[in-house]
Amino acid sequence: MNQESLKILVLHGPNLNFLGKREPGIYGLKTLEDINSLLQSLASELGVELSIEQSNHEGALVDLIQSTFGVFDGLLINPAAYTHTSVAIRDAIAAVAIPTVEVHLSNIHQREAFRHHSYIAPVAIGQISGFGAESYCLGLQALVTHLRAT
Repeated sequence: MNQESLKILVLHGPNLNFLGKREPGIYGLKTLEDINSLLQSLASELGVELSIEQSNHEGALVDLIQSTFGVFDGLLINPAAYTHTSVAIRDAIAAVAIPTVEVHLSNIHQREAFRHHSYIAPVAIGQISGFGAESYCLGLQALVTHLRAT
């Protein structure tokens, strides 16, 4: 794969637009804008192009995932609460069949039992959780490494 042409879509799911205000003890003080700035800086270092979107709506996220087909090389997604409920998002990822990394700010396996199951994990190449905003950076690095190795 041409290393200079990698295009990655970053998707943020519901309520992530409230980062920095919402339950800072769980999600930290960084805002979504802070995370996006970190990702854009890292993408520049890695020589990849990012498109970043956020939606609180399941159907909009499905539409964005479907838009990756034939356009993007990889998907970095924090499906947030939809991780545990959305077969539609899972099916959209499976349908486009591009390498996907699932990320979470908190460690979903240390939280409530209903958060332990991910519909996304079986169709993702990997999952990174529990490192706050750094989960996104680790996820992007892992995705780029994977894409360049294929």
